[in-house]
Amino acid sequence: MADRYQNHTHQQGGGDSYGTYGEGGGPDGYGYQADYPSQEEDAASDATEGHDEEDQMYEGEYQGIPHPDEVKAAQRAARAKARPAGSTISDLEELSEQYEDIMGDCGHGKFQWMLFVVLGLALMADGVECFVVAFALPSAEKDLCLSNAEKGMLGLVVFLSMMVGAFLWGGLADKLGRRRCLMVALAINCVFAFLSSFAQGYGFFLFFRLLSGIGIGGTVPIVYTYFSEFLQMEKRGEHLSWLCMFWMMGGIYASFTAWGVIPRYGWGFSMGSEFQFHSWRVFVLVAALPAIMSLVGLTFMPESPRFLLENAKHDEAWMILKQVHDTNWRAKGQPEKVFTVTHIKAPKTAEDEFIEIQTATGTPVQRWAVRSLRICKLVLRNVASLLSAELRFATLFMAIIWFCMAFSYYGLSVWFPDMIKHLQHEEYESRLKTFHGERVENFQFNFSLENQIHREGEYIRDKFVGIEIKSVKFEDSLFEDCLFEDIRSTDTMFENCTIRSTIFYNTDLWKEKFIDCRMENNTFEHNKHGCHLDTTDENDVLVYLVSFLGSLAVLPGNIISALFVEKIGRVRIIGGSMLISAGCSFFLLLSFSQSAIIALQCLFCGVSAAAWNGIEVVTVELYPASKRATAFGVLNALCKLAAVLGSSIFASFVGITKAIPILLSFTALVCGGLVALRLPDTRQKILQ
Repeated sequence: MADRYQNHTHQQGGGDSYGTYGEGGGPDGYGYQADYPSQEEDAASDATEGHDEEDQMYEGEYQGIPHPDEVKAAQRAARAKARPAGSTISDLEELSEQYEDIMGDCGHGKFQWMLFVVLGLALMADGVECFVVAFALPSAEKDLCLSNAEKGMLGLVVFLSMMVGAFLWGGLADKLGRRRCLMVALAINCVFAFLSSFAQGYGFFLFFRLLSGIGIGGTVPIVYTYFSEFLQMEKRGEHLSWLCMFWMMGGIYASFTAWGVIPRYGWGFSMGSEFQFHSWRVFVLVAALPAIMSLVGLTFMPESPRFLLENAKHDEAWMILKQVHDTNWRAKGQPEKVFTVTHIKAPKTAEDEFIEIQTATGTPVQRWAVRSLRICKLVLRNVASLLSAELRFATLFMAIIWFCMAFSYYGLSVWFPDMIKHLQHEEYESRLKTFHGERVENFQFNFSLENQIHREGEYIRDKFVGIEIKSVKFEDSLFEDCLFEDIRSTDTMFENCTIRSTIFYNTDLWKEKFIDCRMENNTFEHNKHGCHLDTTDENDVLVYLVSFLGSLAVLPGNIISALFVEKIGRVRIIGGSMLISAGCSFFLLLSFSQSAIIALQCLFCGVSAAAWNGIEVVTVELYPASKRATAFGVLNALCKLAAVLGSSIFASFVGITKAIPILLSFTALVCGGLVALRLPDTRQKILQ
């Protein structure tokens, strides 16, 4: 039987620049054994012991079914025929075709599904990170005494840190390894997310969230690169699209846990007045669970064999590929199927080898410094190579598409809830009650005051005891011989008032509440200093509901793109979805109610999901293995920059006009969609 397939293997020449593993093979680099090789060969499986090789026969032989080796040979011949006459195959193309055939031998099964879940949890952690600060902020701003500027900086630092993380870890993943960098990035995220939940001051909380974001920022470029290198060409688009669903699950998980944890104020504890651990801090801890689970799962996963081959680590790559092969075929009930690759050819990377200082010379710090400097140079060289002649237009087109999509998507994602809050505020203000010139004497207020303005009133010997004062303003009023006891206030102030002989006992009415007031012979006892949580409705359920619906609306887009990405093509998916999203954003001009805005948000998010899936698949397929994570990291960093610009610009127009944000979004999506239609079709492209 071994002789039957001899025509598929040739003797290797000595003039190429490839290293080899094992024996045999030829110019094509496909060193396959027969289905049942002899026991003395290194690649032989124990499952073949006791079999007489000459007695084995391929089952499909009697039925005229081509042997798998013959099918692969026919595929290689078709690829060779498709190449222009007289052209020679490059080293990179030869390695790519060999690796594609090996992954075909390994099949798609249990191993890929295990890796799918582990990497999906990492992607889910990235989705959660985008919502953590937004959900925790309504409580954190009271707990940490945040000003509007500090709240804005906290929201801004999330995307800026993720931008730095995407660039950093994407570049390092091409030089140090996908698995290694992903584990370090997730570990950094977990550690500093944990520390941020205990930070009692704004400075420490901001610093820890910054480092947490730098860690999680590396997940997206590494996850897609890592997973794609374990997939066959015909499975790649579909399964990368299914992987995108985990980002949606991250948004749903964040919405549910925020709604279930943050309003439960009894879930916290305190140690005196210096250390407070409220329920929003519990939410920050719970939000780190997907990253922790992914980190644990990665300890059982191997490095990408394609990365190892790029770095001339043939033995390790061969063992991992054999592990993938055996895991899949055993799970399919065919443990006797042998991994038939006897050698793997990989390019030598002498120019990229790290310079090491001999142990006998220099200190450990010096050796670390030299190695770090070398890695930085290699990463920057890789980034610069994205603008080389062969990649220049691909990088330019993808940069435009990433930027336009992120600018519109994240800009509108911030605009939607802000616009809903603005409409709620307008409705709330429409119910404002105004009292003018009232005089109240010897009266005890035992009911809450809300959404009121009192002008030129007089309050003589009145008692305000055990009540809440919310969104109330006293202007040009007189308070004399009054008592304020056990008062909890929100958005309440006294402006240009005269306050005489009045006692304030156990209230949160302090200096910042009195603007241009005349204070005469007043007493403040046991007053609450600083900021305190309001246990009312500061965490509006509608905030969680809008985020939940926006995340859930992504599901149809994910399913459609996964099912049709191979049939319709990535380019049409991206271009069509971006143009449809532009239409959805344009219809926002006609929406004047909360329900209409929520409905259009769901439609926009669902269509945008298909575009995002196509963009991420094409990004993986356009770049070679040595630059894939770097390119993804650079483009994802550009995406975060666009998110910062979009969210800042769109938010600044809330309450002023909605025409400008909508027209900006429409223009960006149309431009990105038209550029996307110029991209090459990568459906039948072997990963380089």
